[in-house]
Amino acid sequence: MEPKKEIRSTITCDMEGVIETMNTGAEQIFGYKKEELVGRKRVSIFSPGEIVLQNVAGWLDTAVKKGEYVGETYFVRKDGSKINAKIRITPTFKNGKDKPQTGYCGVTEIIDKEVDVPIKFSTKMIKGLAITRMPFTSASLFPIFVIGSYFYGQGIENVSWSLLGLTILGTLTAHLAINVFNDYFDYKDGTDEENTEYFQQVSGGSRSIELGLISLNGTKKLAIILTLIALLFGFAIIYFVNSANTLGVIQMALAGLFLGYFYTARPLRLVARRGLGEIAIFLSFGPLLTLGAGFAMYDGAFSESIHFLNCLLLGIPLGLLTTNILLINEFPDMNSDAKTGKNHLVVTFGKKASRWIYLFILLLAIASSFYLYSKLESISLLVPTAFCLLFGLHIFKNMYKNYNKRSLVNSNWQTIGLQGLYSIILCICLIIIKFI
Repeated sequence: MEPKKEIRSTITCDMEGVIETMNTGAEQIFGYKKEELVGRKRVSIFSPGEIVLQNVAGWLDTAVKKGEYVGETYFVRKDGSKINAKIRITPTFKNGKDKPQTGYCGVTEIIDKEVDVPIKFSTKMIKGLAITRMPFTSASLFPIFVIGSYFYGQGIENVSWSLLGLTILGTLTAHLAINVFNDYFDYKDGTDEENTEYFQQVSGGSRSIELGLISLNGTKKLAIILTLIALLFGFAIIYFVNSANTLGVIQMALAGLFLGYFYTARPLRLVARRGLGEIAIFLSFGPLLTLGAGFAMYDGAFSESIHFLNCLLLGIPLGLLTTNILLINEFPDMNSDAKTGKNHLVVTFGKKASRWIYLFILLLAIASSFYLYSKLESISLLVPTAFCLLFGLHIFKNMYKNYNKRSLVNSNWQTIGLQGLYSIILCICLIIIKFI
């Protein structure tokens, strides 16, 4: 039976959209019971995913700047039927308006008018980025750029720069495929359904299936298509690479795909095996990538050259810093991951003890970076090492205090920034070796 027009839904949420309260009107309009949503789901559950991507951030920004946002949109009930609605969003301040904002309040009224929300082409592009989590591919691309910078800085002439491009494209599509496969298996295992504490855009996967941006079956198909494209790039590299390095390229590529796929896929599900998932990430985003790029680009017997060891060493700090991205992103997901048997290090040791695991990995990254300086005998390599030390300890100081709070999200973003900035600085310092 259609809810009466005078019924109003009033829902409050925190800064990340987690529903905190909802009135009886909200239950009647949207078809959910309070116990299904409060503290468990986010307000995005009511909106089509494309509307969330295109409009919600702007609505919230207007609400904060002007004190309210009033507009028309459409929502989706629990049974899938459409609701044409007028909405009013205001910021909330639990501790008084002179204190920081704590969330939002949304009031919804059903209207007779048919509401259409046009979706822009740019939103469809952003949708693709969200589904594949493309921004996170920087973690796999930076190691390749590092190897290219190393070869250039060392003045090595027998390098195939054309294969650098193929290596980048192959790695990019492989990483996208693994991201989509990971979302597919996490959703199938119930991990995403249980996860209510994730940090938006950082942990908890892409949430694309939950938002309705893509179906579960569509996720699987997309992952397979991306894998096939990655394999095509791989075959092209094998065709053009120096024959002495063919086996090395194949070994590195297959190892990376194996670890990436079985990171969440059964029967291995490495992420659930108390540290094996973290080791898989270290290898996949560190030594396997740097060695794989070396095998692909070096026009000679790479494994017999001094550059093999140097490329291996270059991959160690990069892999360790990426492992810390994974580790700190496991903090908000710990409770839900534990429920679904995703027994990574944070589930195994708890958040409090895992702070020291973060510090240990960070110190290993700093030490391995310093060893690079002593091995390559270039004082410029002290710069990325010093940056890693200073910025890394700053991040650890903040995460040490906020490990069990929502404000930990700042340290999550900073850990991503640490890996990216370290890689960029390392590239620059490797290049200038040629000129000093």
